[in-house]
Amino acid sequence: MAHRLRPIAAAALLLTAATALTACGSEAAEGEQISIVGFAVPEAANKNIQEEFVKTDAGEGTTFKTSYGASGDQSRAVVDGLKADYVHLSVGTDVDRLVDAGLVDETWDDGENKGIVSNSIVVLGVRDGNPKNIKGWDDLVKPGVEIVTANPASSGAARWNALAAWGHVTENGGTEAEATEFVNDLFANVVSLTNSGRDATQSFLGGAGDVLLAYENEAILAAQNGNGFEYVIPDTTLLIENPGAILKESSSVSQDWLDFVLGEEGQRQFALTGFRPLNLESPGTADLDAIGLEPGDIKGAPDASDPYPAVNNLLTLEKNFGGPGWGEVKDKLFGDGKDGKPVGIVTEAIAKSGKASS
Repeated sequence: MAHRLRPIAAAALLLTAATALTACGSEAAEGEQISIVGFAVPEAANKNIQEEFVKTDAGEGTTFKTSYGASGDQSRAVVDGLKADYVHLSVGTDVDRLVDAGLVDETWDDGENKGIVSNSIVVLGVRDGNPKNIKGWDDLVKPGVEIVTANPASSGAARWNALAAWGHVTENGGTEAEATEFVNDLFANVVSLTNSGRDATQSFLGGAGDVLLAYENEAILAAQNGNGFEYVIPDTTLLIENPGAILKESSSVSQDWLDFVLGEEGQRQFALTGFRPLNLESPGTADLDAIGLEPGDIKGAPDASDPYPAVNNLLTLEKNFGGPGWGEVKDKLFGDGKDGKPVGIVTEAIAKSGKASS
């Protein structure tokens, strides 16, 4: 079903990391610690990568201190003093906040990978047997369909979800007025608006809603943990591109860690926990052979023969929304009305729905 194109070589990934970011030194010091601050979703993947990293010459003796939560909240916490050597956040704008605070070098996303360390896509989680017969985005705005998603005010995952919904209209011939109406109708059907993407998954698993707006990897990981749920990949969906960066004042082993995350073993561990491995030549296409895996190695996917199927119309920030980076999309959709900026379309939709504090 899914076609495979040439992967990015592991060596190229390593070079990307080295050129994209700056840090002190390149050799690990015995007993050094890396403080990881991340958004909630990749915690399991990062834990597995940590276990592999300490087996290497560069990572031997390294210990880790971790903090996970909603991406925006985590980014603001680092600005306010939370110790971090490496951040793994949901959206690039949360790293940009650290650049503005003087904590991350402004060249953090200059490399070939543009600062991205993990990929996924937006999917629609449904109840067993898909009783609401959800086939795509248009089904979500029907009367009686109850939606669970995170809040874009705190969660980067939620911003990917909302942008995918917006793009379903604008990138299929619809006007911005039609897309605004669709987003309004979508959030009117939201019954659970959580702080983070992980909280949204837990809310859905706890019985809330008919549909969960989620990362593909969250659905696969849930299945691996015995809490699987069915999900639909819409004909049009969005490539999720999560950034990683090391801070200016970081332990010397942090650059080695980032190189490892971007290399073959790091991307293998991401794939094993449901993320699509990076493929710079064909974003969103999972070339498992390039990282030494076979389709059957990805447990929890609905189709063991094709765990990361091709998407009919895969949108990306760069191709469809003026990227790289979030550019004008950030304020157009998610503006908070502060500092003379307009209230974003999604922000206003949530306010109209009355769900902002749910």
